[in-house]
Amino acid sequence: MPHIAFTLAAVSEDQGPGATLRIVLLASIVGAVLLAWFLLRGYRDNGDND
Repeated sequence: MPHIAFTLAAVSEDQGPGATLRIVLLASIVGAVLLAWFLLRGYRDNGDND
C-alpha cells in the first residue's frame, strides 16, 4: 500500500494538488453512494412484514 502514497506524491509534485483532490473527491462520492445504498436498503418494503 505505501507504493500508492509514493505515486500520489510524485503525481502531485508534477501537477499540483489537482490530481490528489480529484482522487479524494471521487472516493468521497463513491463512499457516499455506498453509504446511502447501505442505509436505504433497510427501508425497502419486501411485502413480508404482515
